[in-house]
Amino acid sequence: QVHLVDSGGGLVQAGGSLRLSCATSGRIFSSFTMGWFRQAPGKEREFVAAFSWSGGNTIYADSVKGRFTISGDSAKNTVYLQMNSLKPEDTAVYYCAASVSRVLTTTSGAYAYWGQGTQVTVSS
Repeated sequence: QVHLVDSGGGLVQAGGSLRLSCATSGRIFSSFTMGWFRQAPGKEREFVAAFSWSGGNTIYADSVKGRFTISGDSAKNTVYLQMNSLKPEDTAVYYCAASVSRVLTTTSGAYAYWGQGTQVTVSS
Protein backbone atom coordinates (compact mmCIF):
# COMPACT_ATOMS: atom_id res chain seq x y z
CA GLN A 1 0.00 0.00 0.00
CA VAL A 2 1.30 3.43 -0.96
CA HIS A 3 -0.03 6.70 0.41
CA LEU A 4 0.68 10.17 -0.91
CA VAL A 5 -0.38 13.39 0.82
CA ASP A 6 -0.03 16.66 -1.08
CA SER A 7 0.28 20.01 0.66
CA GLY A 8 1.62 23.52 0.23
CA GLY A 9 -0.83 25.04 -2.20
CA GLY A 10 -2.34 28.48 -1.77
CA LEU A 11 -2.99 31.89 -3.27
CA VAL A 12 -0.01 33.85 -4.57
CA GLN A 13 0.51 36.86 -6.81
CA ALA A 14 2.09 36.52 -10.23
CA GLY A 15 5.86 36.39 -9.91
CA GLY A 16 5.67 34.79 -6.49
CA SER A 17 6.77 31.37 -5.27
CA LEU A 18 5.29 28.32 -3.59
CA ARG A 19 6.72 24.98 -2.51
CA LEU A 20 4.51 21.93 -2.73
CA SER A 21 5.24 18.85 -0.64
CA CYS A 22 4.28 15.23 -1.18
CA ALA A 23 4.64 13.08 1.90
CA THR A 24 4.91 9.40 1.04
CA SER A 25 4.30 6.36 3.17
CA GLY A 26 3.92 2.66 2.63
CA ARG A 27 5.87 0.57 0.17
CA ILE A 28 7.75 3.26 -1.70
CA PHE A 29 10.92 1.82 -3.17
CA SER A 30 14.05 3.51 -4.40
CA SER A 31 13.15 2.32 -7.91
CA PHE A 32 9.97 4.39 -7.97
CA THR A 33 9.47 7.49 -10.07
CA MET A 34 7.64 10.44 -8.53
CA GLY A 35 5.73 12.96 -10.58
CA TRP A 36 3.70 16.13 -10.31
CA PHE A 37 0.70 16.75 -12.52
CA ARG A 38 -1.83 19.56 -12.60
CA GLN A 39 -5.37 20.08 -13.77
CA ALA A 40 -6.95 23.44 -14.45
CA PRO A 41 -10.74 23.90 -14.63
CA GLY A 42 -12.12 22.58 -17.90
CA LYS A 43 -8.77 21.14 -18.97
CA GLU A 44 -7.18 17.72 -18.97
CA ARG A 45 -4.62 16.72 -16.39
CA GLU A 46 -1.14 17.57 -17.62
CA PHE A 47 2.37 16.54 -16.70
CA VAL A 48 4.52 19.03 -14.80
CA ALA A 49 7.68 17.28 -13.58
CA ALA A 50 9.09 13.88 -12.61
CA PHE A 51 11.89 12.71 -10.36
CA SER A 52 13.65 9.37 -10.02
CA TRP A 53 14.64 8.26 -6.52
CA SER A 54 17.41 6.17 -8.08
CA GLY A 55 19.89 8.65 -9.50
CA GLY A 56 17.87 11.82 -8.93
CA ASN A 57 17.13 12.32 -12.63
CA THR A 58 14.43 14.83 -13.52
CA ILE A 59 12.29 15.89 -16.46
CA TYR A 60 10.02 18.90 -16.86
CA ALA A 61 7.21 20.13 -19.05
CA ASP A 62 8.39 22.90 -21.37
CA SER A 63 5.90 25.29 -19.78
CA VAL A 64 7.62 25.11 -16.38
CA LYS A 65 11.24 24.49 -17.35
CA GLY A 66 13.53 26.99 -15.66
CA ARG A 67 10.84 28.03 -13.16
CA PHE A 68 9.94 24.81 -11.30
CA THR A 69 12.27 22.36 -9.55
CA ILE A 70 11.35 18.86 -8.40
CA SER A 71 13.42 17.19 -5.70
CA GLY A 72 13.24 14.48 -3.07
CA ASP A 73 14.38 14.02 0.51
CA SER A 74 14.74 10.29 1.16
CA ALA A 75 15.22 10.82 4.90
CA LYS A 76 11.81 12.48 5.10
CA ASN A 77 10.18 10.35 2.38
CA THR A 78 9.01 13.58 0.82
CA VAL A 79 9.05 14.97 -2.70
CA TYR A 80 8.95 18.71 -3.32
CA LEU A 81 7.98 20.98 -6.17
CA GLN A 82 9.53 24.42 -5.84
CA MET A 83 7.60 26.84 -8.06
CA ASN A 84 9.11 30.24 -8.82
CA SER A 85 8.05 33.07 -11.12
CA LEU A 86 4.49 31.84 -10.99
CA LYS A 87 2.06 32.91 -13.70
CA PRO A 88 -1.75 33.03 -13.72
CA GLU A 89 -1.71 30.12 -16.18
CA ASP A 90 -0.09 27.97 -13.49
CA THR A 91 -3.39 28.05 -11.58
CA ALA A 92 -4.58 24.46 -11.13
CA VAL A 93 -4.98 21.61 -8.71
CA TYR A 94 -1.58 19.98 -8.38
CA TYR A 95 -1.29 16.23 -7.80
CA CYS A 96 1.64 14.16 -6.65
CA ALA A 97 1.92 10.70 -8.18
CA ALA A 98 4.11 7.61 -7.90
CA SER A 99 5.05 5.09 -10.57
CA VAL A 100 6.54 1.67 -9.89
CA SER A 101 8.78 2.13 -12.93
CA ARG A 102 12.24 3.64 -12.61
CA VAL A 103 11.85 5.07 -16.12
CA LEU A 104 10.93 8.73 -16.08
CA THR A 105 7.63 9.22 -17.86
CA THR A 106 5.25 12.07 -18.59
CA THR A 107 2.24 9.78 -19.07
CA SER A 108 -0.32 9.91 -16.26
CA GLY A 109 -1.40 6.32 -16.95
CA ALA A 110 2.01 5.08 -15.86
CA TYR A 111 1.45 6.38 -12.33
CA ALA A 112 -0.49 4.00 -10.10
CA TYR A 113 -0.67 6.07 -6.95
CA TRP A 114 -1.99 9.60 -6.51
CA GLY A 115 -2.28 12.23 -3.82
CA GLN A 116 -5.50 14.09 -3.11
CA GLY A 117 -4.35 17.29 -4.81
CA THR A 118 -3.59 20.78 -3.58
CA GLN A 119 -4.97 23.99 -5.08
CA VAL A 120 -2.59 26.60 -6.45
CA THR A 121 -4.07 29.94 -7.47
CA VAL A 122 -1.94 32.66 -9.05
CA SER A 123 -3.50 36.11 -9.27
CA SER A 124 -2.49 38.66 -11.90
